Amino acid sequence: MAKLSQDDLLAQFEEMTLIELSEFVKAFEEKFDVTAAVAVAAGPAGPAAVAEVAEEQDEFDVILEGAGDKKIQVIKEVRALTSLGLKEAKDLVDGTPATVLEKVAKDAAEKAKAQLEAAGAKVTVK
Repeated sequence: MAKLSQDDLLAQFEEMTLIELSEFVKAFEEKFDVTAAVAVAAGPAGPAAVAEVAEEQDEFDVILEGAGDKKIQVIKEVRALTSLGLKEAKDLVDGTPATVLEKVAKDAAEKAKAQLEAAGAKVTVK
């Protein structure tokens, strides 16, 4: 088997969906008996550090506030964004307000918001 370079691996990961990447990380952790924990860097403590973190928010939640009058289109968009089944997507849309995506990048959150609003939903990004 040929050894893959870092660039080759990154190119492969770039083509994967978030769910596929999540499954890969779980399999990697099990295979090598490791945990993919985030290291916390030592830095300034206190209110200044909290304010700094708040300013540099890089993870956003996409929250569905209402489906509007095109509920079926909204369900289709939720399925496309989350890869949920039909029943799960319908239950999520019926149970508004509900979080569609959690901890995603700003551009992904804005794209999801635009898609859902185009389908007729009321959406907020936090």
